[in-house]
Amino acid sequence: MSKHIAIIGSGFSSLAAACYLAKEGNTVEVFEKNSTLGGRARQYKRDGFTFDMGPSWYWMPDIFDKFFKDFGKDVSDFYDLEKLNPAYQVWFQDEIVTIGDTLDKIAVEFERIEPGSSPALKKFIKKAGVNYDIAINDVVNKPGISPFELVTPETAVRVDQFFRTISDDVRKAFKNEKLVSILEFPVLFLGAKPNKTPAFYRFMNYADFGLGTWHPKGGMHMVIKGMIDLAKSLGVTMHTDSPATKINVENGNVKGLEVNGTFHKVDIVVSGADYHHSETLLSEKDRQYSEAYWDKKTFAPSSLLFYVGFDKKFDAVAHHNLFFDTDFDEHARTIYDDLAWPKEPLFYANFPSINDETMAPKGKENGFFLIPIAPGVEDTEALRNQYFDIIMERLERLSGQDFKKHILFKESFCVNDFVKEYNSYKGNAYGMANTLSQTAFLRPKLKSKKVKNLYFTGQLTVPGPGVPPALISGKLTAQLIAKNN
Repeated sequence: MSKHIAIIGSGFSSLAAACYLAKEGNTVEVFEKNSTLGGRARQYKRDGFTFDMGPSWYWMPDIFDKFFKDFGKDVSDFYDLEKLNPAYQVWFQDEIVTIGDTLDKIAVEFERIEPGSSPALKKFIKKAGVNYDIAINDVVNKPGISPFELVTPETAVRVDQFFRTISDDVRKAFKNEKLVSILEFPVLFLGAKPNKTPAFYRFMNYADFGLGTWHPKGGMHMVIKGMIDLAKSLGVTMHTDSPATKINVENGNVKGLEVNGTFHKVDIVVSGADYHHSETLLSEKDRQYSEAYWDKKTFAPSSLLFYVGFDKKFDAVAHHNLFFDTDFDEHARTIYDDLAWPKEPLFYANFPSINDETMAPKGKENGFFLIPIAPGVEDTEALRNQYFDIIMERLERLSGQDFKKHILFKESFCVNDFVKEYNSYKGNAYGMANTLSQTAFLRPKLKSKKVKNLYFTGQLTVPGPGVPPALISGKLTAQLIAKNN
């Protein structure tokens, strides 16, 4: 029987849920608080420059393929995709490590740095590939209802990998600290330190070295645009400038959704907005999780972001650049354990206009910079400028090029903006970390335990942080709704 469903938010998980629910014949409306659609994957445009405001890494292309194929479509129906070579560069104090577009190229680079390491790398990635197959085709496609979802013949023989960490496995196979840092890097997308992340999640190394790094022409927002076009073709109605102000509940059952104070009668509400914020739209008796619950959870980092327009093209830098020229462990300890600003931060620099001429005017460069920081830290204009100067000085020194004198403009986005724009708990950027105690059935639930016909989706529930998991989360929620209605 067709239902009238309201979805809060228009990020990846919300749009995925909207598409699947509309495909089943439901009447679906999406309510977005901001003036443009896309959630954290919105775009910022200025003077001919185009910036992805949030996600900028396109990993796990198979997940995107599967999503569109579920609707009889191909990725190519919505955007053009290019595999990057190099995938990215990692900058250390004394050298640049180039990660190529094939495992063989990467193995040559590993061998250059640590003689004898290439066989170990291929063995490591082969095992990571097995984990990837199990994770993507089995584990992450479970709704997080029961611990028994994790018990399969494949996971049973790998149970020890849930009690070892990524760091344990990486440091057993590789001795060179640069290679260790590179192999530990992908799990940062999961929101926790490598020495707190179960070894099973080394499947992220296969996503990196095995599947490669891609770029949709026009930026990551082109994926959002494709999903919006798909959703509209399925009959989904989109509303912008429409913040949800209350989830109406009567006798433990959803009765409607208030948007800007206006009541909309609906059968089901799905929130892809911040989970903690979503529950504040309920009366206290209808909430599943207390403030103490959220305060005790381990959240993924926030970020200090800069969107910078440059008046010239630059040499040496790649599309994606990781600056690991300072102490990786010290940065991680400061933002995860001390919950403080890092003194010598690692940072990420993205210049998509190197490969995509649509992202900046001819002869100019688009620069996106990200510093991982702790959620909930003080956020002031002075601190933002201080840290911009820190990373610019290091970028110029390591690359041997002048960047600051070629700046046309810069905009920043930090903790206060994550709270204001996305109602993000403590201004986190990536959701809740995938630690052992916050994995699968131990994460906040897709279905409310207290309110009938209230569901959640996105990075604070299953499967977890990241764009591909968000697509899967939307599908899981839609499947759960179909099962219960």
